Amino acid sequence: MQKKTEQQRTELKDLGEFGLIRRIQQQFAPKHSESVLGIGDDAAVIDTGGENYTLVSTDMLVEGIHFDLSYVPLKHLGYKAVAVNVSDIAAMNGTPKQFTVSLGLSNRFPLEAIDELYAGIKHACSNYNIDLVGGDTTSTRAGLVISITAIGEVKKDQIVYRKGCQENELICVSGDLGGAYMGLQVLEREKQVFMANPDMQPELDGKDYIVRRQLKPEARTDMVYELRELGVVPTSMIDISDGLASELMHLCSQSEVGAILYEEHLPIAKVTYDTSVELNIDPTTSMLNGGEDYELLFTVKQEDYDKIKQNAEIIEIGYVLPKEKGVVLKTKGEQIVPITAQGWKHF
Repeated sequence: MQKKTEQQRTELKDLGEFGLIRRIQQQFAPKHSESVLGIGDDAAVIDTGGENYTLVSTDMLVEGIHFDLSYVPLKHLGYKAVAVNVSDIAAMNGTPKQFTVSLGLSNRFPLEAIDELYAGIKHACSNYNIDLVGGDTTSTRAGLVISITAIGEVKKDQIVYRKGCQENELICVSGDLGGAYMGLQVLEREKQVFMANPDMQPELDGKDYIVRRQLKPEARTDMVYELRELGVVPTSMIDISDGLASELMHLCSQSEVGAILYEEHLPIAKVTYDTSVELNIDPTTSMLNGGEDYELLFTVKQEDYDKIKQNAEIIEIGYVLPKEKGVVLKTKGEQIVPITAQGWKHF
């Protein structure tokens, strides 16, 4: 009797999120001329005629993976779920217009809890001037699952992809980094203290800024408008969801270039720096590898420097190198060290 061959099993953690995305992308090439860009950027790009492209982005938040309801208020969660999708539209230099919400719910959530979630979603609708136009609900045994699809638009001559930057261009970010990551560390610390002694009150004095960065991040749609007013179209752009190092590697990989960042130029709020030191975490590590800041990382041409320097929230942190130079960091001690992506791993 012939022995049955054991089927090979590949672990997803060995492939990684982006390895899985590339594998899927290779199997599904767009067939319609309207599908300008499918998988591989912050949003899909569809040509529906006229002077604008339509942008479509989907993101999913899963309880126990992306959020912990022991310290995340449902109202904040609803707001954040919308904001992270709006951020993807902003990363294409676009304007959000509509979105849908799909929920997977277990029976432990009463109506009042769902009302709280949608109160946060409604607040995001108002803040980002975006319409809720549909969705779906279903039961699940996995706790709470939120899936949002955001739809936006951008003028065809204004769209910005992850690819497109060239040598000697400036690398910029739209604000300070590492705050959301340190906010998460503080919340996790206080959770452990509470579990050990429920009578203990959380010690969050002076940590409001970083806690807010984690619980209620803002999509930088304001920066999209600012860049338009300055007359600047970035040559490449991505939002910082998985950490600065990881996102920079994406820009460099898709543009086939290298890059140098200057440690002394990386922007960090004082409370983020102080909390990193307090928790024995290198502040530079917080900035490079901490995720969920949802700031915009982008490149601009050298000739645009005089325009962007007018905006205090646009910080120049490095410039683009030839591909063979790699992606590196120049430390405050004048050392050149390779940058590796150590941000959020999904599997």
